[in-house]
Amino acid sequence: MAVSKKTALAFKSYQNHAQVLVKTYLLADAFMPYTSVLGGIFATKMVYDLTQLISTFYFRTYAGLTKIQRIEWNNRGMSSVHAIFITAMSLYFVFWSDLYSDHYTVGPVTFRSSPLSTFALGVSVGYFLSDLGMIIWLYPSLGGLEYVVHHTLSAIAVGYAMFTGEGQLYTFMVLISELTTPEINLRWYLDTAGLKKSSAYLINGVVIFFAWMVARILLFVYMFYHVYLHYHQVIEMHPIGFLLVFTVPSVLGAMNLMWFGKIIKGMMKTLAKRQ
Repeated sequence: MAVSKKTALAFKSYQNHAQVLVKTYLLADAFMPYTSVLGGIFATKMVYDLTQLISTFYFRTYAGLTKIQRIEWNNRGMSSVHAIFITAMSLYFVFWSDLYSDHYTVGPVTFRSSPLSTFALGVSVGYFLSDLGMIIWLYPSLGGLEYVVHHTLSAIAVGYAMFTGEGQLYTFMVLISELTTPEINLRWYLDTAGLKKSSAYLINGVVIFFAWMVARILLFVYMFYHVYLHYHQVIEMHPIGFLLVFTVPSVLGAMNLMWFGKIIKGMMKTLAKRQ
């Protein structure tokens, strides 16, 4: 009993020290950007390994893939998980949270941030850096130049908003576009599994069309309209932040329009074959 009580007290002491360490360093505002980025990189690696493990036991198609196809399979698994996480966080901050609401009068909307918003952006930076590293390392197997440009711009813009606290609202607006990533990945999975002629493939294609139009076309128009309405606050940002607010969404928006054209052609081609 004495030994057990002594062990319990020792364990409680270590637990208290760990909580102090986490609150003082890992979750402190000064260290939050760094810990969240490292957490994002760690989470990305963990999801990659879990995708590999689960696919090995539960998907017969996985065993017949080439080495590079297995890497892409796992890579798309981790990108889907990141997309679900950051889309949920972005939708919350843009449409439900009061942090960036016009009714919240504490400072300009372009300078508002919170520990949770910084953490979410940090996790996203960790993912973009990890995925960009894989794309460059295996170039061009996991994507061509457009993917390098997309991930580089995303990492820079999201990283700037995370470290400075500037323009986080517009960063989350752009990140809502990750809503289309799971559908794009599902399309690749179905194609790789030989289900390109299935009804699931056709339905997923229709979902991609509407999701892309809303999240990557109309929402970008709304973002620029919001910038127009709050230009007097946007212009107060640091010149680098001001440049990123206009440059990154413009480039990504142009790429979205280009990809949207390919989506329309692909869907029309698929429907024509069905008929």
